[in-house]
Amino acid sequence: MKIRVGLGFDVHALRSEEEFYLGGIKLAHDKGTFGHSDADVLIHAICDALLGAANLRDIGYHFPPTDEQYKGIDSKKLLKKVVELIRSNGFEISNVDSTIALEKPKVNPYIEEMKFTLANCMDIDKEDISIKATTTERLGFQGREEGVSAYSVVLLIKA
Repeated sequence: MKIRVGLGFDVHALRSEEEFYLGGIKLAHDKGTFGHSDADVLIHAICDALLGAANLRDIGYHFPPTDEQYKGIDSKKLLKKVVELIRSNGFEISNVDSTIALEKPKVNPYIEEMKFTLANCMDIDKEDISIKATTTERLGFQGREEGVSAYSVVLLIKA
């Protein structure tokens, strides 16, 4: 048995004209994430972690922001494609551990719904997904509420 670890990171700007998607769900907030797709930083970080662990490059390689077919796409669709890709290469997901950095909105009330949504996308138990949130104590772009970032670490198993 071979195990592989992957690390993913993503960041997106917050803008008042946009909707806020995080962990596959829409959050109620006066600002939203801006990007080529729906700009879900948590899903993008998980995708990069999965692809990295499987040595399959990164999300931008597979779903380039210059490709119009991905404009405004629901990131859950990207995550499902990434999971199919890693499984076709003989890997299974053991667990996912993620941290979101932002000032507002508070993420804690949404974590269980995010875990349920992500578990369905990846076809794993929600107990195998950890999501944490932190602020940056009002420092940096997250602290000024200009953006949001997410980190994710995954463990893959190849039989």
